[in-house]
Amino acid sequence: MFSEIAFPVFEQSINDYHKFDNVDQPVNNPFDKGKIEHLLYAKNWIDTVQWHLEDIIRNPEIDPVAALALKRRIDASNQERTDMVEYIDSYFLQKYAGVQVKDNAKINSESPAWALDRLSILALKIYHMHEEATRENASEEHRQKCTEKLNVLLEQKKDLSTAIDDLLIDIENGDKYMKVYKQMKMYNDEELNPVLYQNKK
Repeated sequence: MFSEIAFPVFEQSINDYHKFDNVDQPVNNPFDKGKIEHLLYAKNWIDTVQWHLEDIIRNPEIDPVAALALKRRIDASNQERTDMVEYIDSYFLQKYAGVQVKDNAKINSESPAWALDRLSILALKIYHMHEEATRENASEEHRQKCTEKLNVLLEQKKDLSTAIDDLLIDIENGDKYMKVYKQMKMYNDEELNPVLYQNKK
């Protein structure tokens, strides 16, 4: 099942990041570029760095100038994340290009890569909730609440993994088909964001 490939790659990326716990640490992708694992690792590394950027920007004592620079970095990261999802969907489009789609085939509400995007974020939630559930300097009440939340996240991981695997099986069998829309984000585009193009010289 594909989720059994993807989730361990996400976990490896998260664990590798936390060896340094530094948003400026360069990615050192251990997988060959021709493999889907390479894209999955790169995708989760982006998510992991952005997770920590979001933590930093919420510091109430952050310098406003630094916060603005960080916000722009987060915006750029969001665009990179979207691009990476589209790369992963391209992999699936190519993989299933030869499938004979059945006449009664249905489309799914999201593409495989966007479902994997949710699984990548879920891996981060599980990692950090486990940290809180086992944090020694936290109260017993805090650890108990976090353990309960962790159990829900683990159940969600099981359900989401099953849904992803079922979707890929349906696509492979021609029962569902992929239709990918480019995200067409507008806020970073100088031709589409009125604030940017009205101030363009």
